[in-house]
Amino acid sequence: MEFCVECGTRLKTVKNQANNQTVMMLTCSKCGQKKPDLEIYPKLNNKIIKHNPKQFVAIIGREEQEFTTLPTIRVDCPRCNNNIANVWQVQTRGSDESSTQFLRCTQCNFTYREYT
Repeated sequence: MEFCVECGTRLKTVKNQANNQTVMMLTCSKCGQKKPDLEIYPKLNNKIIKHNPKQFVAIIGREEQEFTTLPTIRVDCPRCNNNIANVWQVQTRGSDESSTQFLRCTQCNFTYREYT
């Protein structure tokens, strides 16, 4: 991130066409000061980058699905009497009412809720 030396406004990257070539410039939106953006984007001045939509798809394998990132608490499961459960909260009712707390037993995967 760079700032204008004249007025201190943050410079924005703008594409400019010059001699059939696209040049990236850092431009001040307040005073119009321009600076070549060669230091920040040296490889973008002559190339157009196109992304394949498949690059944005996250693939989660079977091993990754086994990871549990939910917090755990000690509470008795009503089905198997295990004492550890994963916990999360969801706003199931109006925004002026409290959240619903969901619990899932780490042993039998029984999911139940507590209204708080």
